[in-house]
Amino acid sequence: MSDDIQDREDAQGRDDVGDRLARVALTWLAEPGTWSVYGLVDEHGAANALDLLLDGGAPDDRLRRAVAARSGAGDPLAVATEAVTRAERLGARLVTPADAEWPVQVAALRRLAGSGATGRRVDTETAPPLCFWVRGGWPLGEVLHRSVAVVGARAATSYGVHVATEFGYGLADRGWTVVSGGAFGVDAAAHRGALNAGGVTVAVLACGVDRPYPVGNHALFDRIAETGLLLSEWIPGAEPLRPRFLTRNRVIAAGTRGSVLVEAAARSGATQTLRRAYAVGRAVMAVPGPVTSAMSVGAHELLREFPEARLVAGVPHVLEEVGRLGVDLAPPPRGPSRPTDGLDDEATAVLESMPRRGVTGPDVIATRAGLDVRTALRKLALLEELRLVARREGGYAIVPPLARRAGADAGQSPSNRIWTS
Repeated sequence: MSDDIQDREDAQGRDDVGDRLARVALTWLAEPGTWSVYGLVDEHGAANALDLLLDGGAPDDRLRRAVAARSGAGDPLAVATEAVTRAERLGARLVTPADAEWPVQVAALRRLAGSGATGRRVDTETAPPLCFWVRGGWPLGEVLHRSVAVVGARAATSYGVHVATEFGYGLADRGWTVVSGGAFGVDAAAHRGALNAGGVTVAVLACGVDRPYPVGNHALFDRIAETGLLLSEWIPGAEPLRPRFLTRNRVIAAGTRGSVLVEAAARSGATQTLRRAYAVGRAVMAVPGPVTSAMSVGAHELLREFPEARLVAGVPHVLEEVGRLGVDLAPPPRGPSRPTDGLDDEATAVLESMPRRGVTGPDVIATRAGLDVRTALRKLALLEELRLVARREGGYAIVPPLARRAGADAGQSPSNRIWTS
């Protein structure tokens, strides 16, 4: 290898390191999701954007004040270097758009530019992530490629916990990654359901991957880190501040193929996740609940507000929304099968014409059914083969249900066909 080529490769390596550390430094100086920072990185690159901000070139006053406050507490690149070292000791890694495992679908957050209507920072600062911290062995992009978010109330009812567990288990059992926020209630139930199925689940955190919150779910987070992924935009050691939970929701919404709302009160961060999913073109689904429950209000209002939102009552409904078009279809609901389901109209008329008790002659049965005697006899023979009627001295009688069941238990089940002859 020539010296010129080696010099170029060394310079490229330094540039890559500089870009990675600059992205970390930028998410420390300004909270993730800041549009003005994302725009500077998009236009000038991360390293140049960092230099520009540190030189006082922030495009707005709020960002300028934030940069001044954070940079006064330490050198951003030193903080970034320490964060990388801390992550390596933890067994975590930094993932940037230059890495093969970067989830490209989060770029859909570009659609949220200027979409905030309230003026609150969490509603307006919705830019795509600059980098992720990942704890766990799976490639991030691979596990998010076939993923569904299951989110809902922390104060979930027993109904909500049951449904979230069933959805988490069912989706994971069918090879889908279950994504949620690691909180108490619906989130934890969905994660546990996926783990119990032996599947992959991802917890998207609003703090460092080394201090998952809530602390009460510590054992759950350890299980997720062993078999799935813990994911965060904040450097290791970052605290779980309240606004950060709403900021991270945009990643749950954009990183998955669709989001399912299991339970939510009227004011819930989980409903915000569904609104984000709708805004970036993902499938939006909600599980109905009792109209008397305060935890059903969020899901019901979502279904009323967005005509495109789909009511889902089970995993097959979810797969129909996020799976392959025309292939992953939910089976139509069916009640329990009955012995009479395969009867044609004439056989049904004969059976309905017979009294519940006693023996009736074929002539009387034919008259009641409005059929000729020959047709009635043919249908009676078929009903006898199905053990719905029995031949007796003087005619035919209905076979009681218990007798039919006893015959079936004895292995005398009739063939399962439509009786039209």
